[in-house]
Order: sequence, then C-alpha cells, then structure tokens
Amino acid sequence: MAPLFSIITVTYNAAKTLPATLRSIEEQTCKLYEFILMDGVSTDDTVALAQAAAIDDARIFSSYDTGLYDAMNKAISVARGEYLIFLNAGDTFHTPETLDKIAKAAMDNDFPGIIYGQTQIVDSNRQRIADRHLTAPDNLTFDSFKEGMVVCHQAFIVLRRVAGQYDLRYRFSADYEWCIRCLQKSKRNQIVDEILIDYLNEGMTTSNRFASLRERFSIMSRYYGFFPTLFRHFRFLPRYLKYKNRVNHELKKS
Repeated sequence: MAPLFSIITVTYNAAKTLPATLRSIEEQTCKLYEFILMDGVSTDDTVALAQAAAIDDARIFSSYDTGLYDAMNKAISVARGEYLIFLNAGDTFHTPETLDKIAKAAMDNDFPGIIYGQTQIVDSNRQRIADRHLTAPDNLTFDSFKEGMVVCHQAFIVLRRVAGQYDLRYRFSADYEWCIRCLQKSKRNQIVDEILIDYLNEGMTTSNRFASLRERFSIMSRYYGFFPTLFRHFRFLPRYLKYKNRVNHELKKS
C-alpha cells in the first residue's frame, strides 16, 4: 500500500542543520509516510545521519545533480506517496501532531489537490523570530500568487498526480513557478489554518536574493501579465522592507 505522504529533503553538506529535520519527522504521531533524502554526494556526515535516524520507511539516495531543483525532480520521480511534502534541512514540522492534522484534512475533504497552512520563521536554536511575511489566505486560488508566494513552499502540500516537475530554467525561483502550475491543475484546495512549518532563517546572499527576485518577476509576468506585475511591485517593495526590518530587529534581540 502506498504511503499517504512522501516527505522529501534535498541535501548537500547539511550535517549541521539536518538533525532537527530528522527529529521532527521521527516525532510525528502520524506514521503514514515515507521519507526520501535526495543527497548531492555530500562530503560531510549528512548521509550517515540520515541512515542512523530512527525513521522506518526511509529511502536515501546520493548522486550528483545539477542543483536543488534537479534533485527535487529526482525525488518526485521516485516518490510513492499520495502527497508531496518538501522540507529543507533545518526546517521542521511545527509540532509532533502536525502531520496528523494534514492527514485529517486530506481524508476529511476527499483528497484535495493542495493542502496548505501557515509558517513561522525560527533561528538555529529553534526559537521563534516572526511569522512569515505573507499569510496563507483562507481561499487559495491560482490568482492568489499574483501577490507573491503567499504560501511557503514547505507548507504547500500537493497531491502527487497534480504535481509536475520543476522547471530547471529557473535557478532560484522554480518553486514559485511550480506552485503556480500546481494551482492551475488543482480543482480544490484545503487550508489547515495554523502553523504547520517552522522555517529556518539562514539568510541569503544579496546576489542570490536579487537573482531570485528577477526570476520571480519574470514568472509573475509570464502568468499574470507584465504591466499588472510591474504595478504590483510598487506595493511589494514597502511590504518587503517593513518585514525585513522587523526580522532584523528580532534577530538583534535574540
């Protein structure tokens, strides 16, 4: 019998951040999952840590890839679960009961195409920094992503038959484009209106941040039109700066 969830973690030299993710998966009261670690031939203890973890249905792969999204595509191709959940090394489920709540949302609502919820940002000590800068809406539609990635990728749980492969033309924002395509295909989406994921704040280099924003603008223009996207970005900038200042303030306090 296929598992309900395929929990996928893509890694490369993630020995410092992976243990929290492994612990979170081990602690889930819902056991209707398989765990897939798709590693890019790490040179540290990443694979050994995954092998030593007490996760019953774990499949560990280590092979060269061309980047994060190529590894995610490999994971999708071997996944057996009804739903896909992507957890980066360092990200965790919010509580041991989180997967149970997601499973209940799936089974009580006749397996919607997408199940989603809220995300909070945590530091390396697993202490809360802030809510994510965008809040998942009560009613998620294709048009919701006009406003940006309103649901964090890790809290965006997709029926495998709805999900396609990531578009490797995008190096930094393929997850955003993938979510939009999933929303195009999904007929029903179900919110679990609480925090599902604790997202590790690791920061991003300025060059990658700008490259990601450029890609995201291109994706928005492709799906929602160039001029409407341009006008929306006049609103996005103050929103982003306000959030960045709030996170920096919280980090200084911690």
